[in-house]
Amino acid sequence: MTITKTKIDGLFYLEPNQFSDKRGFFAEIVHLPELEKEINKPFTIKQVNHARSLTNVTRGLHAENWNKLIRVASGTAFCALADVRPGSATFGQVETFILGQGEKAQAGSLFVSQGIANGYCAISGPVDYIYLVDKLYQNKKPEDNQAISLFDPDLNISWPIPKEKMLLSSRDQNCKTLRQLFPQKF
Repeated sequence: MTITKTKIDGLFYLEPNQFSDKRGFFAEIVHLPELEKEINKPFTIKQVNHARSLTNVTRGLHAENWNKLIRVASGTAFCALADVRPGSATFGQVETFILGQGEKAQAGSLFVSQGIANGYCAISGPVDYIYLVDKLYQNKKPEDNQAISLFDPDLNISWPIPKEKMLLSSRDQNCKTLRQLFPQKF
């Protein structure tokens, strides 16, 4: 498998070893020893989560205090990731990917280090978004989970779905911008 660093420190794209034939495919999603060598620390999975989102559902941008491995198992998702760690050299940088199946979609996964905000919208659903994390959700403290506005002008994410067509939670409709959260960075 191939692990590629992105422009955001701590964000990696994992290209699976995939073998296809007339029946479908088999894919090796991750080799943990290779990932751990790349991130230079252990990644011990504590919880596996599965979110299903219908077309136009948009979730995020959420930054948690855990590392996660993301895989879109079905559907097509536009994924946006932003470095919102104020002490990071790549603070404010954004990377986007189209993951899953379908035209222009990549079949790989993302490793997201703690503190990097991620969000996604289902451009062809349902989207099955599976993520493995190294901490239990039940042990999460409120300060461990931050939500950033999907429409933050400093992040300038070009979502493929118009805002008025997005299906959003009330939490995601009312998030603060980076300037509101970290005015000292601007």
